[in-house]
Amino acid sequence: MSDATVRSPCRLSAPGVVCSLGDDPRHLIAALREGRRGLTTSDTFTPGRRLPLGRVTVPLPADEAWPAAHRSRNNRLLARALERLGPSLEAVLARHPRERIGVVLGSSTSGIGETEQALAVAGRDGPLPEDFHYARQELGAPARFIAERLGLAGPVHILSTACSSSAQALASARRLLLAGECDAVIAGGADSLCRLTVNGFASLEAVSDAPSLPFSANRAGINLGEAAALFLVTREPGGIQLLGAGESSDAYHVSAPRPDGSGARAAMAAALDQAGCAPEAVDYLNLHGTGTGTGHNDAMEARAVSELFATPPACSSTKALTGHTLGAAGALEAAFCWLALHHGFLPRHVHDGVDDPELPRLPLVNTPEGAPRVALSNSFAFGGNNVSLLLARDAPEDGP
Repeated sequence: MSDATVRSPCRLSAPGVVCSLGDDPRHLIAALREGRRGLTTSDTFTPGRRLPLGRVTVPLPADEAWPAAHRSRNNRLLARALERLGPSLEAVLARHPRERIGVVLGSSTSGIGETEQALAVAGRDGPLPEDFHYARQELGAPARFIAERLGLAGPVHILSTACSSSAQALASARRLLLAGECDAVIAGGADSLCRLTVNGFASLEAVSDAPSLPFSANRAGINLGEAAALFLVTREPGGIQLLGAGESSDAYHVSAPRPDGSGARAAMAAALDQAGCAPEAVDYLNLHGTGTGTGHNDAMEARAVSELFATPPACSSTKALTGHTLGAAGALEAAFCWLALHHGFLPRHVHDGVDDPELPRLPLVNTPEGAPRVALSNSFAFGGNNVSLLLARDAPEDGP
């Protein structure tokens, strides 16, 4: 593609979001400005060990009348996010042929939680319940759900690259538009809490028994969460633009990032380069910032940011508020950037105030005051799969 094509408009609608902070944009903005955590403590997934979790507590659409293959918490989260897209979705459906509208999502759990419940009922030897449907847990199930629910016939697929999945989905949606394959794409992601992921991260000794403390000297692990976040991505000027998407792959270790941060730095640099944007133009950086112990994610990200930016922009990790929502995190945090750009504030960074002297110092946000115009959002995953998304406020847009 030529530079002119790469820099063609790629507009992100007001996002549809549901997470542990709620689903009303006003509540989300207030929580981000105040640094209010949306965590509840539970041993639902880890009997005998109570963990802080970012569980969604707002009412979700009922799924009893849905086809059996679509009945999952993941899809109920997506249905709520779709509802939150509101008139923008109706306008896109009215304006474009259904075969020209694509669906690209990220997920790592799909409907595995429903399979866990079915296996618990069946036990070691019993048959699976009659209402069990294997298709619920297929990775492609969430994208098929949206396409069938809306009667869409464009490209439909899921990306599953762990914690960068839905950031990859937004990058893929951008490519579909620029290649002329679609006129609009519903893009984002969803992941729901289940025993597989909570116990999997616990087995890695990566979870914290207390609220996480990204970039603190006392950080001891992550909190897990669930969410769905969706955008309508169109080739239109104005509003909030997805100007660049940088992707890299460390292939350093199955779960740990490259310690020197070179892969993360390459992804950020690629997003800036694609947008024709200098590092000093970035006003806000949403850090991947999981809160894992020294020598891992936070340490390498701090190194990468300090090496790329002569003067790093205002930074925060919103995972301290929502928990790490895994396959949904990239789209959720892009949505937080959208809200920050559109409404003119900086999401607050929350930890215990004890900076790690071993890490390069970053300007962590302690007041929401500010009006960013350009924001970068980082998503880093197992296997060294790195994605950075560059968003910019171009012109006013009606939205929440």
